Amino acid sequence: MGKLAVFVQALSNYGVFIMLLSKMKEGQIGIIVRVGGNGALRRRVLEMGLTKGTEIYVEKYAPLKDPLELIIKGYHISLRVEEAANITVDKL
Repeated sequence: MGKLAVFVQALSNYGVFIMLLSKMKEGQIGIIVRVGGNGALRRRVLEMGLTKGTEIYVEKYAPLKDPLELIIKGYHISLRVEEAANITVDKL
């Protein structure tokens, strides 16, 4: 088991469930822990309001599971699953 897996397991013992935004299911709520990626993609995601500490709600997935619709700070955002894989959240 790698160091990251051990760390995530330790956090889950304290009620912290770290996962990728792309792995969350419809109706789940989470808090953004980290926004990864680089360059223009990361900047665009941050400018849309997906910043560390922000609560995020997964409204729904499109019929073919891409993109997903999120509610952040009261407004709706569509994000590709590939982009959502760069965002780490603490599932509530």
